[in-house]
Amino acid sequence: MIYIGIDPGFSGAIAFYAPKENIVSVYDMPVYQNAKGKTEINLYELHEILEPETDEPHMAIIEQVAAMRGQGVTSMFRFGQSYGVTQMAVAAHKIPMQFVTPAKWKSYLGLSRDKGVSRSLASQRFPKQADLFKRVKDDGRAEAALLALYGKLSA
Repeated sequence: MIYIGIDPGFSGAIAFYAPKENIVSVYDMPVYQNAKGKTEINLYELHEILEPETDEPHMAIIEQVAAMRGQGVTSMFRFGQSYGVTQMAVAAHKIPMQFVTPAKWKSYLGLSRDKGVSRSLASQRFPKQADLFKRVKDDGRAEAALLALYGKLSA
């Protein structure tokens, strides 16, 4: 089984975890700037990233996000749009998916809201790919990888 962890959103990421080899492949969420300078998800790249490379079964674990107090209506609409686009891309490949709240998967792995702790744990759990998580802005990568790991451990 290949586990796909998805941290949705414009600064999120997609991680493929192969438990047999304990290897994770990570892709930043594919985005571009539209004509108005707004960040958009590149639907075609997202579809390509999610194309299964093997016949081995896949399972997607998508972080179940919700509106947060204090965020603007427009930004929440755009975030919700990216969340839906991500689900549709997974569905287009007929990959089964599970949704898990940040509180549930982070608690399961002993994490807090501190993104630095997530990066540190990802580096420990995937030492061969630790360079993927070394920068502060790599928190989306780390959380996608840990979502994939959660999928395996909680199965």
